[in-house]
Amino acid sequence: MAEIVTMPKLGFDMAEGTLVRWVIQEGEPVQKGAVLAEIETDKATVEVESAFDGIIAKHLVPAGEIVPVNTPIAVVAAPGESVESAAAAAPQAEGTPAAPTPATPEPTTQPAKEPEPSAPAEQGQLPGGVKASPVARRMAEETRINLQAVPGTGPGGRIVKRDVENYLAAPAAKAVPVTEAAAAAAPAPIATKPTPAPIPLAPLASAPTPADEIVPLKRLRAAIGKRMLEAKQQVPHFYVTHEYDVAALLDLRKQVNALLPDEEKISVNDFVLKATALALRQFPNLNASLQGDQIVRHGAVNIGVAVAVEGGLLTVVCREADRKPLRQIAVEVRTMAARARGGKVRPEDIEGSTFSVSNLGMFDVEQFSAIINPPEAAILAVSSAREIPVVKEGQIQPGWRMKATISVDHRVSDGAEAARFMQALTAYIEQPLRLLV
Repeated sequence: MAEIVTMPKLGFDMAEGTLVRWVIQEGEPVQKGAVLAEIETDKATVEVESAFDGIIAKHLVPAGEIVPVNTPIAVVAAPGESVESAAAAAPQAEGTPAAPTPATPEPTTQPAKEPEPSAPAEQGQLPGGVKASPVARRMAEETRINLQAVPGTGPGGRIVKRDVENYLAAPAAKAVPVTEAAAAAAPAPIATKPTPAPIPLAPLASAPTPADEIVPLKRLRAAIGKRMLEAKQQVPHFYVTHEYDVAALLDLRKQVNALLPDEEKISVNDFVLKATALALRQFPNLNASLQGDQIVRHGAVNIGVAVAVEGGLLTVVCREADRKPLRQIAVEVRTMAARARGGKVRPEDIEGSTFSVSNLGMFDVEQFSAIINPPEAAILAVSSAREIPVVKEGQIQPGWRMKATISVDHRVSDGAEAARFMQALTAYIEQPLRLLV
């Protein structure tokens, strides 16, 4: 029996995605787990894997189109099934229905009418006959380039995302600054009789003031801003900060990494992820989501890890982090972060987190707080490990301290529970051998 592939929902607020390109064409075999297509969301370009074995019987949506989530996009014929019959039984893709052919009217004498307005251009077609995908049009608007100058390589000469990227990468493709464009459009000055220059009372500035620069808001940055604005306005945040002694953790990390190859070395953040996952077992309200008038306590502890990418942030997900050894956590997070920075994240990389950790420790940050990522109930902001003077047994000694701040949805939990969670982290962070057993 034929299987239907639909546009996946890859995030809590994802409503639609752009089908960038088909990796496997009609008539070609596909195996379960193979990359079937690439889709673009507000956050990233994601590779969609096939959930079935078979043959691609039909693409229901062409490359470059924006498609609502759960809409059928392809039909996969089962092994041994007729491709033709599977394609014939495929559901029709959503779109504008064709107008019925009108019957030929009887000739009548009617008063002259005003000319009808011209029909709108084909979807994705710009004035002048230029065809471009929605993503390509947005990129052109953001970078202020003329799409008529961009050669298209998509179906029927359509301009797609990679065409705009290639054009921008060419040396000649540079946006004209607003000040230069204005200067070019300004009329030439009218010659007038020169007048003597006044004697300056003070030395003039040696260089002109730099002109303002207009930077288009990229799609990812706009999506992050919209999501964070909604979270800050709709979620009542409160914050609890705790300071941890990390001298033992740093020493243990040094010893462990001396025994590991470079690709498996463990970061301070990996220790924090493991400690957080174990502590969350004791505090189900913090590993939860608010849905309507109910709190959903998640059985799995899936830790979201904020990763800086070009143009913004992505959160990759380490699933069941409480059940995994440190080495596995380190390798998984490093691999997913590399895919995110390379624009090749997979759907499972970025969906399903139940609690998030944001770490700015590599930037020598003493303390910060993070905005909760809905529908999660909390997020932990981890700062730098710093060597500072501390008082121990009445004596001032050097010590290593690290601050962390938890942001919590006050509709789901309260300050006392958050404080107990931060204290529970102490048992793992300050006694790091517990993270290895």
